[in-house]
Amino acid sequence: MNKRNSGLLFIFIVLALGLGGGFIIGRSLGSNQTVSGMGDFTDVSKIFTKKPTIKLIEEGLDVIAKKYVDRDNINRDDLLYGAMSGMLKVLEDDYSVFLEPEDTKTFEEDVGGSFEGIGAEIGIRDGMLTVISPLKDNPADRAGVKAGDKILYVDGTDTDGLPLDEAVQIIRGRKGSAVVLTIEREGEEENLEISIVRDTIKIPIIEWEKKGDEIAYIAFSHFTETAPGDFENIVQEILQSSADRVILDLRNNPGGFLEVAVDITGWFIEKDKVVVIEERGHGVKNKLYMSSGNSAMAEYPIVILINKGSASASEILAGALRDHKGVVLIGENTFGKGSVQELVHLRDGSSIKITIAKWLTPDGLSIEENGLEPDIAVEMTQEIFDKQGDVQLEKAIEVVEGL
Repeated sequence: MNKRNSGLLFIFIVLALGLGGGFIIGRSLGSNQTVSGMGDFTDVSKIFTKKPTIKLIEEGLDVIAKKYVDRDNINRDDLLYGAMSGMLKVLEDDYSVFLEPEDTKTFEEDVGGSFEGIGAEIGIRDGMLTVISPLKDNPADRAGVKAGDKILYVDGTDTDGLPLDEAVQIIRGRKGSAVVLTIEREGEEENLEISIVRDTIKIPIIEWEKKGDEIAYIAFSHFTETAPGDFENIVQEILQSSADRVILDLRNNPGGFLEVAVDITGWFIEKDKVVVIEERGHGVKNKLYMSSGNSAMAEYPIVILINKGSASASEILAGALRDHKGVVLIGENTFGKGSVQELVHLRDGSSIKITIAKWLTPDGLSIEENGLEPDIAVEMTQEIFDKQGDVQLEKAIEVVEGL
């Protein structure tokens, strides 16, 4: 063998080994066919410089349909939905997700106020599946789940790296069925196993009562689409009562509709004041959401209760009242859910829930991840509650009585 032929053979061996074991090059393609991009080794730029386009998905589907060993068991819809989910995962944003048609329907039922499951709002915090808030008097709350609990396993399924939407789907389920959560809780040396029987979840919206003769205590647990009308009825009752000051309890309120939070805020501040700033970046002008209510309770002294279960729209309301009125926040640091999601419907009934902006308080404070710090910090644990009662509420009563 001459030197020239030896050199060519060496190059071929290097190229073949460089492709890695397990690949068959050119087999079953016919005498004039080559694997795309691999047929011409003389111009390497032809292999590596082409940019992917949407047709790449079509090519991938074609390869799977023609080559995959179990291709008869593959559903094309599942492949397309998987591709959509994969695109959203690349954003590395836990709140931007693809929802298949059935999941879209479920999501819309959730924000409407009634669904089946355990009754807990969950999110991702520091890379871990975390309970934002158990909804009052629902299965998770009755079983002892607490805001801030880390969910390590769901029926034995490890949640590490599990996308938020998938976690929601395996936790929820039909009424009467049970699910076991393995919980890591601050202050507990060992993990907790909590069994919860799913039920129809009725999201509590607003409750109020008088504390003494002067204080209207309003517990606001969610910002659903029915909340503005419910709150208006409560305001009318308060205005006709002897109460002349307010405690607004936003503890374990996981949020809801942005527009609802803006509406509620309008009862406490003057018209045409900034409630929240929507920052979209990329040179897009910030959008200002302005109060438009009748300010019927603007003159009432008010304090607000918050904790790590206060998130999203409840943080907007608390932030706006503190910035505009100097309202004192009492309790614990809020969750820090300061981003805006939009649900975009697609042609087949599926949807994309995508983060489009971040929320800033009227003074420009971002609440994403950091949350709102209380002006008066009052820790509350189960042990404290069992021994001393609701010390956060007691502090709020003390403060509002002095206003």
